[in-house]
Amino acid sequence: MGANVVIESDESLAAMLAHAWHILPVALLFALPVVAAGSLVLYRLRRYSLATTLTVLVLVPLAATLAGVLGVSGFMFSTALTTMLLVCLLVAVVTVPAAVVLGRVIARRSVWEREARDRERAAEASRRELVAWISHDLRSPLAGIRAMAEALADGVVDRPDEVTGFARRIDGEAARLAGMVDDLFELSRITAGTLRLRPTELGLHDVVGDALAALDPLARRWGVRMRAEAAARPVVTGGEPELGRVVRNLVTNAVEHTPPEGTVTVRLDALGGEAVLAVEDACGGIPDDELDRVFDPAFRGGTARTPAPSASGGGGVGLAIVRGLVEAHHGRVTVRNTGPGCRFEVRLPASR
Repeated sequence: MGANVVIESDESLAAMLAHAWHILPVALLFALPVVAAGSLVLYRLRRYSLATTLTVLVLVPLAATLAGVLGVSGFMFSTALTTMLLVCLLVAVVTVPAAVVLGRVIARRSVWEREARDRERAAEASRRELVAWISHDLRSPLAGIRAMAEALADGVVDRPDEVTGFARRIDGEAARLAGMVDDLFELSRITAGTLRLRPTELGLHDVVGDALAALDPLARRWGVRMRAEAAARPVVTGGEPELGRVVRNLVTNAVEHTPPEGTVTVRLDALGGEAVLAVEDACGGIPDDELDRVFDPAFRGGTARTPAPSASGGGGVGLAIVRGLVEAHHGRVTVRNTGPGCRFEVRLPASR
């Protein structure tokens, strides 16, 4: 009795395998065209979103399965075929929305990761360029100080007036080095996120007045006139030293690039709940393709390796510091060409 059951089971299994081998070519005959059509659709949609691609990838196997089942059944709708169709429909209802959501999540993450990599590459390139510029700039005053110190030590210069002149030049070069180091320290605090503000309510007109008073000797030495205009007296909340540095850096930059007898104008206004500080110079304008780069740490315009003498004695990162300090105050800074020069505009949230 048991032997007969085993023999019947073996025969049944053999019959099932033979039937499977018989219907397999038919299933493939109907499924392969669907797969080919799906591949063509995927190729045509290669420039579309990732969500669309994943949706098609889900639908193609389902459609191929349905085509194979319908082909094997000879399009005879039996209870088993109806059940299979309902199962495939249920799978499609579940998987297609999941594919759309997953595609959007993956696409969003891919875009974020790509943008993060691009920002990291840009920051690294900017750091390398900045190190190259600063290294070059530091060598110039150091070489001058060393040469003049050797001349004094060797007695090449012994007349009192010459010794005094050399001492003054050494002091000037040392001040230039100090300015570079100060700029680098401030920029490193900004980029490292260690800048700590001590916010208080400040009248922006007072900050501008103090900065212009401090820079008046510099403007006179460069033969540049400074003028202040205030359509309003906005009050902002921020760090007084940091906002003072923003104004000084912008005005110093304007003085550096304004020819003698030119005018640097500082304007104050309040618009739409924001305090607006604008510094206008007579630099002759900035090329349009360089406007977006003026706040980069290593950007100086032009291709010369040796920059023009700096009015501030800094390392040429003043505008990068301006952007960092303004953003630390939840503001923004922009630049555009206007009239005979450029207009740097700072917008900060106004307290009142």
